[in-house]
Amino acid sequence: MPPKTTHFERTTPILEGTTVTIDKKLVTVQGSKGEIVRDFSHVDVEIKKTRNNIVVSVDYPRSRQIALVGTIVSHIKNMMLGVTHGVTYKMKVVFAHFPPTVKVEGDRLLVENFYGEKAPRRAKILPGVTVTVQGDDVILEGIDIELVGQTAANIQHSTKLRRKDPRKFHDGIYVFEKQLGERHWKL
Repeated sequence: MPPKTTHFERTTPILEGTTVTIDKKLVTVQGSKGEIVRDFSHVDVEIKKTRNNIVVSVDYPRSRQIALVGTIVSHIKNMMLGVTHGVTYKMKVVFAHFPPTVKVEGDRLLVENFYGEKAPRRAKILPGVTVTVQGDDVILEGIDIELVGQTAANIQHSTKLRRKDPRKFHDGIYVFEKQLGERHWKL
């Protein structure tokens, strides 16, 4: 059995071009693209700002608290990358049966003629996310990775087909590329 740890901490450097303020467990990150505020008061950890670093620590941790320290550090890194570089998700409209029409109306994305249906399907666009339609591509942009990701999930879920074999019926709108800072994924 390994010895018991009495203190555990992780540090992350503050990115150039960002300003981080911490008031108790309320973390505010400002950058060239905007500001993100996040409340971590529900987590039993300590968040401090040193000269050029953010330190997240816990005393007498259990394994769940050790995992939470790493999670909070990742959230703060994503906040800093979002306010400096932004977050971009690209989605592709895929169809084999009926060509759908995709358009943005206010805070909703409408998918008309999806699988030949008369009524349009709707997906909620969360505040802070900009959605543009370019041909068969739907591009989502914002500064908060969680809001952009949830909007992409709303769009993908709105085109879900029930009682159809997913190996044959691929119709829908799917994420094919993600970008956060210099990190770039093609799915």
